[in-house]
Amino acid sequence: MSGGKKGARNGGSGSRYGWIKWLFIVPVLAFIVVQLYFFLQIWWWVDHNPSSTAFMREQLSVLQDKNPNATIKQTWVPYNRISNNLKRAIIASEDANFSEHEGVDWEALQKAYEKNSKKQKVVAGGSTITQQLAKNLFLSGSRSYVRKGQELIITYMLESLMEKQRIFEIYLNVVEFGTGIFGAEAAARHYYHVSAAGLSAAQAAKLAVMLPNPRFYDRHRDTGYLNRRTSVILRRMGAAELP
Repeated sequence: MSGGKKGARNGGSGSRYGWIKWLFIVPVLAFIVVQLYFFLQIWWWVDHNPSSTAFMREQLSVLQDKNPNATIKQTWVPYNRISNNLKRAIIASEDANFSEHEGVDWEALQKAYEKNSKKQKVVAGGSTITQQLAKNLFLSGSRSYVRKGQELIITYMLESLMEKQRIFEIYLNVVEFGTGIFGAEAAARHYYHVSAAGLSAAQAAKLAVMLPNPRFYDRHRDTGYLNRRTSVILRRMGAAELP
């Protein structure tokens, strides 16, 4: 009789430990499946163009909450049909070491952390072009350590599977330049009524400066900061190294 009770207790204990085991296994499996999905998507985009991004879909949803007929403006153009002025301006403004780092510029991140700590607010990001693309392609605009960790994983996937020029080409075609305005071609048409190939140095520099807060600058196109920062980027563009 006691042996039966002992066996029942052992069986219950085994069942309990089985459930605990699966509590660890299921999240790990889910994590692996999600990473595999990201990896396969990036692999496909090595030679196929994304039709949209998570960030574009999120912003379209926001616009359609206010106006059900709202759309976004975005026209894909190949790398060689985007002005070198814009390429140099964005590298000078957003990621001066783009051609050299492997996706994350740890020195820039450290400087951004120190600057933010000193100001006691977020005044600098430190994210590279590849990190920004990772976020735009797959992630929401929310901020958390988990989301940042996922961003870093996707960043290294992008750098492992794609050439720098391809990363930059996709970035140039999907980055937000204003309310409902995505990509270099749509931005050039929206602000200057020219093609992405026809952007002058000054026009390109101003677009690059708008990138950290494009919806604000879409509404405020002639602020003192925007004009001063544009002059700074114009001076730096000559030293920008293109991929």
